[in-house]
Amino acid sequence: MKITWYGHASFGLDPKNGPRIITDPYTPEGVGYAPIKDPADLVIISSDDDSAHCRADLIAGAPEVVNALTVAQTGGAQTAKGVEITAIEAAEWDHHPEHAVPGQNGMYRFTVDGIKCAHMGDVGNPLTDAQQVFFEDTDILFALAGGYLTIELPDLMEMIHRVKPRLVIPMHFRTLTYRPRNTMWIESFLSHFKDEDVDFSFGSTAELTKQTLPERTRVLVMDYVR
Repeated sequence: MKITWYGHASFGLDPKNGPRIITDPYTPEGVGYAPIKDPADLVIISSDDDSAHCRADLIAGAPEVVNALTVAQTGGAQTAKGVEITAIEAAEWDHHPEHAVPGQNGMYRFTVDGIKCAHMGDVGNPLTDAQQVFFEDTDILFALAGGYLTIELPDLMEMIHRVKPRLVIPMHFRTLTYRPRNTMWIESFLSHFKDEDVDFSFGSTAELTKQTLPERTRVLVMDYVR
C-alpha cells in the first residue's frame, strides 16, 4: 500500500487490493497546503462542517463520501466501496477560538490490504476509556501531534502507550506551511519517543505492507505534498 500525506489530516491510501481512499481533505486556502490533485474512489471525512477536514467536493474522481460522524451516530459501522468503516464520536477542543460550542466529529477505522488503519479526526480533549478502546489492535495510527486545537500530547501519549499501534504517522502539527501560533512543531511529539524508534520518509509517500510493519510501536514522519 502506498500512503501519501497531503498535509494537515489528509492522507491518500492506495492499496494493492481495494479502493483508493483520501481522508479528511482540506480547503487549501485555509491551511496553506497544496490542492489535492489525486483522485479517489472513497473519501472519509471526520465531519461535514469543518473546512480543514471535510472538503470531499474538491476531490476528483466522483468518489463515494462517508462522514465518520454520521457513521458514529448511526450504529458505528458502514461499508463503502467494499471497505467497512467504523467510527466513534468525539468533540473538538473545548476552547476552540472559532467555535462557541465545540463541534462534533468522528474518529474512524478501516482495513485495506490487511492493514488496520485508524484516524483520529479532530478530537480536542482527553480520550474516554471507550475512545481509547476504539484504537486497540491498530496497525497504523494517524495521530494528532500538534497539541493546540487538538488533543494535548500527554493525553495522546496515554492512548498510544495503552493501545500500542505498530506504526504511528503524525499529522496536524506545525510546519513551514501550516503555522497556527500555538501549534507545536513535530519535535515536541518526537520527544516522547526514543530516537531509534523514529523513521523519516524524506518525502510525501511511503510504501508499506502488512509484513513490513514493525512488531512494536515506531513513528514514521512524512513530508507533505508540495
